[in-house]
Amino acid sequence: VREQAPDIILRFSTEDTFRSRESDLLRVYLAVADLGLVNRLGVADTVGVALPQQVNHMVHQLVRLTGLEVEFHGHNDSGCAIANACAALEAGATHIDTTILGIGERNGITSLGGLIARLYTLNKSYVAKYNLALLPQLDRLIADLCQIDIPFNNCITGGSAFLHKAGIHAKAVLADPSTYESLEPQDFGLTREVSIGHRLTGWNAIRARAQALGLSLDDSTLQAVTQDVKRRADVHPLALHEVDALLMAAAEQV
Repeated sequence: VREQAPDIILRFSTEDTFRSRESDLLRVYLAVADLGLVNRLGVADTVGVALPQQVNHMVHQLVRLTGLEVEFHGHNDSGCAIANACAALEAGATHIDTTILGIGERNGITSLGGLIARLYTLNKSYVAKYNLALLPQLDRLIADLCQIDIPFNNCITGGSAFLHKAGIHAKAVLADPSTYESLEPQDFGLTREVSIGHRLTGWNAIRARAQALGLSLDDSTLQAVTQDVKRRADVHPLALHEVDALLMAAAEQV
């Protein structure tokens, strides 16, 4: 292959790296590296059993002993795919395999959005070169094509990613979003939402909504509306327009 295409990038990977004996793996990797034919070595957590420290150790060994690029491919069977990908990067890996929404065999592999979220929270400069605002569109496109829903708790693009409901949380977020957010939704073309039509709502959230509507209501009126919202929400959650109607009705009575 190298003779036929001198500029091709060749990678050699082992299957099920982390259920194999390290001494056997290194012997194979080093023999391949010594041939001088491949550009990159691949490390695969094929069944998702590796721990981050194991990934870090293996990648570090390959970087140190061969000087070649290293690519990590991690499955998510035990929920460690993103953590393992970060461990690989910390150890010197140059490439990480990801998929949109983490879609893949069984429990999937490292999700693109999840890895972006992890890198963003470590240092925004790590993902500054990417057009982050396209991520929600990309997730939605793939979800539609695959005829699946984006999980409500999906990193960045899930319906609950920037949704705040509890009264204490809502009050804090209204004052300073960073108190309960580690990512800024606007960087991804998204907006945060303070949900107020439910039984956990607090009067600070109701007050903020009243102000957004241009209504001037005193604290006692706002607290009364809050209690009314809570009472009604015990039957079923209220849509925003229903809360707005209660606020405007209260304003008319003042």
